[in-house]
Amino acid sequence: MFLLDTHTFLWYIFDDPRLPQNVKDIISDADEVHVSMATLWEIAIKQSIKKLEFETSISFLGEMCEKKDFKILNFSIPQMDIMKSLPFHHNDPFDRILIAQAIYNGLTIITKDEKIAMYEASILSFK
Repeated sequence: MFLLDTHTFLWYIFDDPRLPQNVKDIISDADEVHVSMATLWEIAIKQSIKKLEFETSISFLGEMCEKKDFKILNFSIPQMDIMKSLPFHHNDPFDRILIAQAIYNGLTIITKDEKIAMYEASILSFK
């Protein structure tokens, strides 16, 4: 069971060559893949402040999750308690939410972000 980091999700959906083929295969073959609501929130915020400049709507990304059979993972209070207790190896609030969700739900985060590996979460890292 996997949780996709934001860049992993976008690169997979848009078939970006920065996502290695073996990682694409792992995602495609997985029994269960999750995308956090925090990922969609991060994309929406970054689009609104022009840090992500593509015209794809959040609704379309939600439809792509449905088409790919990705499960949307919402926040919960126990996950926020875990997030609150995490050390500050990483100041990105979206990544901290993903880490807490992965820990709480027993998911492996697929990411290239080396800072995430500093946490006690299961990570599948790529370069």
